[in-house]
Amino acid sequence: MNVSVQWTSDMRFLGTSGSGHAVVMDTSEANGGLASAAGPMEMVLMGLAGCSGIDVLHILKKKRVELQGMHIDIEAERTDTHPKVFSQVTVVFRFRGADLNQKALETAVELSMEKYCSVAGMVSQTANIDWTVVIE
Repeated sequence: MNVSVQWTSDMRFLGTSGSGHAVVMDTSEANGGLASAAGPMEMVLMGLAGCSGIDVLHILKKKRVELQGMHIDIEAERTDTHPKVFSQVTVVFRFRGADLNQKALETAVELSMEKYCSVAGMVSQTANIDWTVVIE
């Protein structure tokens, strides 16, 4: 796995993955950026949601659970001292579908967050990760 990141202007960077996909990163105006794109730490949280979401979909597909929708919200707190790592992460998984079973959804999320999701495995080294499942 590899990536390449190119500084483009001000505090903006263009990251390109080894698979050829690109993403722009920036920082807040308070940190000298233009706030024109997600920051690197926001991208870590997006990676956590994406990683776990993929796991959950795979697990639910094997259990033959049919979803109409899934949405993942994350809120995080960071330490005050450098490096300002995540210290608390709260993840809310929201599911839509007919006849969804709360326990089956919770089991899928638990397997992802505690066993399969590599991003959760890394983030959990510095942060307490709490999660909840909501059926809408």
